[in-house]
Formats: sequence, C-alpha cells, structure tokens
Amino acid sequence: MDYISTRGSAPALDFEGATLAGLASDGGLYVPREWPRFSKDEIAGMAGLSYAELAARVMAPFVGQSLTYERLLELTTEAYGRFAHKAVTPLKQLDEQQWVLELFHGPTLAFKDVALQLLGLFFEEFLSRSDRNLTIVGATSGDTGSAAIDAVAGRAKVDIFMLHPHGRVSDVQRRQMTTVLAPNVHNIAIDGSFDDAQAMVKRMFNDTAMTDRFAIGAVNSINWARLMAQVVYYFAAALQLGAPEREVAFSVPTGNFGDVFAGYVAAQMGLPVAKLVVATNVNDILHRALSSGDYSQGTVTPTAAPSMDIQVSSNFERLLFDLGGRDGAAMAEQMKGFEATKAMQLSNAQREGAAALFQSARADQDEMAETIRWAWENCGELIDPHTACGLFAARTAGIDAKTPVVTLATAHPAKFPEAVERSTGHRPSLPARVGDLFDREEKCTKLAGEYDAVAEFVAGLAAPKV
Repeated sequence: MDYISTRGSAPALDFEGATLAGLASDGGLYVPREWPRFSKDEIAGMAGLSYAELAARVMAPFVGQSLTYERLLELTTEAYGRFAHKAVTPLKQLDEQQWVLELFHGPTLAFKDVALQLLGLFFEEFLSRSDRNLTIVGATSGDTGSAAIDAVAGRAKVDIFMLHPHGRVSDVQRRQMTTVLAPNVHNIAIDGSFDDAQAMVKRMFNDTAMTDRFAIGAVNSINWARLMAQVVYYFAAALQLGAPEREVAFSVPTGNFGDVFAGYVAAQMGLPVAKLVVATNVNDILHRALSSGDYSQGTVTPTAAPSMDIQVSSNFERLLFDLGGRDGAAMAEQMKGFEATKAMQLSNAQREGAAALFQSARADQDEMAETIRWAWENCGELIDPHTACGLFAARTAGIDAKTPVVTLATAHPAKFPEAVERSTGHRPSLPARVGDLFDREEKCTKLAGEYDAVAEFVAGLAAPKV
C-alpha cells in the first residue's frame, strides 16, 4: 500500500513515510492509492474479536509492509490496554433506535485517545529504525492536544509543540495539556482562533526554513495514521448491531471532518453504512457545504462545544478529492482558490457523491442544551455538548426506524461540567484517574497570533532532524 497526495505533485510514500510526514510536501493530504475492501464473509469473521484484534485486522491492509501483522497486533494491544473500559469503545442503547458509542475511556477522556495512543507507538517504532528526530507541531481546539501530549510525553526522539487558542478551550482541556511537564512537551497559547492556529501549523509544513532543519510531523487528523485508527470503531459498533447483515447509520459531531471521514473510509472498505450524519454547531461550514454546496469560511463563534468551533475543515479535502475523480491537479486548483478567497463551490460530482452517503444538521446553543437535558431526563445519561450536537442530528435525521443510529460520544461530560450542569442540574465528576487535575502545576507559553513568533519559539527548542 502506498499513499498519494490529494494535490497530486508530492512523491508517493509507504505507510511509515506517510505517518512521519503528516502533511504532504505540496500542501495536500495523504490518502491510500486505493481503498482496500473486505468481503461480506471477511467482515462477518471479525465478530467477537477483541478491540485490539479488530484494530489489527482492519488496519493491516493500510500498513502494508511497514509492520508485520504480529507487530501491529502487539502495538494495538499495548495502545488499548491503557483504556479504562475493557471494551475500549463500549456501545450503549438510549431508546429503540438511538445508541451512543462511548469513545472517551482513554487517558484524556476524549475520542482522540483511540487514535493517538496508537500513533505515539507508531512514531516510536519508526523513529527507532533511524537516527531521525521528529518535531510534532499541532493545533488543537481542545481534545487533540491533550491526547497527543499524553501519547508522546517522555518518548525518545520526539518533541511536541501544541498550539491552542487562548481562552477558547475548557479549563479541563487546558489543564490536561499544560500539566504535563515532560521536557519534550511544549504548550503554546496563541491569540486567535483554532483556525488561526491550524493555518500556522500548515504554513510550517511548507516553510523550507523550518523543514530544512527539522523533521516536522503531524498529530492532527491531517495525519493519515491517526485517521486510519478511527476507522476501527465504526466496524466495532456495526458488528455489534448486526453487520454485515444489517446496515447501521452514524451521527458524528465534527469540526475538522476527520472523525466522520473515517466512517466514509469504513464504507469504502465494505462496511454496510446506511448514512453518515455530519453534525455541526453554529460554526456550520460543513453543514452549508453538504446541504447547498457552499464551502465558505465565516467568523468563528465561540460555543459550549469548543472542539467544533472551526470554520476550515482540513479533512474535507480528502472527501472532495475522492469524489472529484481523484484528480490531484484539479484539487490543488480548487484549494488554491479557497485559500485565496475563503470561499468555494463544490462541483456537481462532489455534491452528488456526498449526497449518496452524507447528510448534515446544525445544532444551535438551545438545541444543544435541550439535547443534553433530554438524554439525562429520558435516558439517565450525562452527555457533553459535542455529543449533544451529534445526538440532536441523529434524532432529527429522519432515518428509517429499522436502522440503528449510533451517535459518536466524543468526550466525557466532565470535560465540560458547566455546560452539562446548566442543562441538567447535575455536575459530572472527573473519573478518579484524573481527579487531581486541578491540583497539578501548569506550564504554558503565551504568544501573539503571528507565525514568526511561533516559528521562532519552535526553532529555539526543537532538536534538528538528525
């Protein structure tokens, strides 16, 4: 298996190369040259596997020759052994049709752990084969940062620099990053939005003054290996609900489109996905793009669901590339226009292709709060604001009653205690394993929202590539 860039001009890489590179040298995102596909019998044969075994089985075609199957299974067993629930991603029923897939049982209480615990091990495995040092630069709207930091803190040959928008993440999210004092961890709070931080990260990947000196790597979902690991829990949920004999729909709260694109990948691999519901908050660029073809950047509105306060969804490019006939030159031109004007109209092929599998919904602040209240009063479940956006979309999607709808529960409600308490009157408690979070020392550097300031900071602390 090799990987090609969505913009067509970067060299193809194997899985190891794509994992360490993150973003392609032409500014595009790596995708497999073709989608591997499982037969119905092969999917049926996955029933009853442990999560680690299922992960190795689903990911093996993507990994190719970069790891033996036996070594891949060792890594998945190690990664998922740190989760607080033996099922890793347990499935819970709310009513006759609605289910939630709890993705928050990892060390930092968010779905990002499912992929990043494994990605940290991939980095360590691949770096051990050479003299190379890796400088990870990432942007977070809340959960990616803490999960990535936990995954690589203290690991050899890796430095991590994580940017977050100052004052726009929850206290729990911030402290899960800034209380990790390992010497290879560097937290940066910038003036600006997540989109500003993400733009700086992308610019650094294309800044030869930086890339000539440092091997810049990615942990955001622009990194294919991270997205690949997220495909697994779609298989896990669907198998429990009757796949491959039964179709399953999924509702996914999303900002950067990576989590829901993993569902698209699962469908391309043969999983019977009835529908993928893209759930946004009022920062609704994805809802507008899928419902009207208008992919135009607006102003970010801070909400109680900060991980979705995004107006540029990086992974959407992967879908547009796939639906547009995998024409790298055309994709590069389309993205060049978007980057210049902050606006783009989807082509007919892209709109029609998306409509075959995707639908979307937008939840405002009141609808988000009402859904949190509904889950508590009717099901006895406390859910966080992001999950509430997904559940609102699931309950209003109009999907056939015979089809189970699984909402991805992306964060533990205790990460957003004020919002949950406002809606339910109940304040969720942090699990015991992170109960002393507010007693820990913090370490963070505040910088202006200017690329040069961030690049200078990184260059002053990172280890050269060799």
